[in-house]
Amino acid sequence: MATILAGRRLLLLRRCAAGRRLLGTAAEASPGGEEAGGEAIYVRKPSSSSTRDETSVSMPMSFMTGSVVGKRFYRDATVRRADDGNGWTVMLDYRTLKTPAKRPLKLHSRTLAMAVAAEWEYQEQDGIRPFTMPLMKLACTALERVPLTRTKIISNLMQKFHQDLVFCRSPADDELTKGVYEKQKEKIDPILDWVNSEFGVKPVVYTSFLGGKQDERLAKAVETVLKDANDYELASIDAMAAAAHSLVIPLAIFRGKLGVDESIELIRLEEDHQVDRWGLVEGGHDVDIADLKVQMSSAVVFLQLSWLK
Repeated sequence: MATILAGRRLLLLRRCAAGRRLLGTAAEASPGGEEAGGEAIYVRKPSSSSTRDETSVSMPMSFMTGSVVGKRFYRDATVRRADDGNGWTVMLDYRTLKTPAKRPLKLHSRTLAMAVAAEWEYQEQDGIRPFTMPLMKLACTALERVPLTRTKIISNLMQKFHQDLVFCRSPADDELTKGVYEKQKEKIDPILDWVNSEFGVKPVVYTSFLGGKQDERLAKAVETVLKDANDYELASIDAMAAAAHSLVIPLAIFRGKLGVDESIELIRLEEDHQVDRWGLVEGGHDVDIADLKVQMSSAVVFLQLSWLK
């Protein structure tokens, strides 16, 4: 129940209007698709002999980065087992949803497929807004990007590992940073202790902006975890690491050490200290906090739902 509520809160976080949208009449798409910012939402109409997977709808590549990609052209978003019986697909009316690369969006978890379908169900009639569908974007990443660039993703994560947020410690002898240092000792030291117990190597803490160098044994142990992760898990870890500027925090979530709220507190520890001291800038800090919550929560929900059947 907590996971479902978290998913619903995530979907509604960036919406201006509250409440469920009333279903509209499905628009009949043209053979070439509906135009969306110079690209087309490609819709294949059914024929008498076509299967469900052949009658499909594909989003344009701008779906992964765009703000609006065309008007809503379907009435219902549902979930059905794939024609080959291998996994679950999202249906927009009679059409099978495909990724921007025109591959079937086939998910092994029915629960995850239902969550993705819920994101499509909550789209307004006047436009499909990708920024309100983080689970759909993560699903496309797990199905398309991760299998093709797994080695590069892991390499990029490991390159930044030595400059991880949790390894950086503010100076204790500076009046401006003393308060941050004390909070880091209280909040981050338990995570460093967890790293030591989890991987058998004590991490190095540094105060230089240039970072430090962690023990090679620790780096190898972390890299092994990434290599052993499946595509869904790696997509989630990569998304969380980008939002957190940390690999340790996503791994602690992955291993069950941290929750979303605890993680956000650690990520924002220094900035929240400054906000407490100097005040919050409306339209700045509050927007950053909301954006961080969306990125971290969506990745955690995606990870947890991918473990369910």
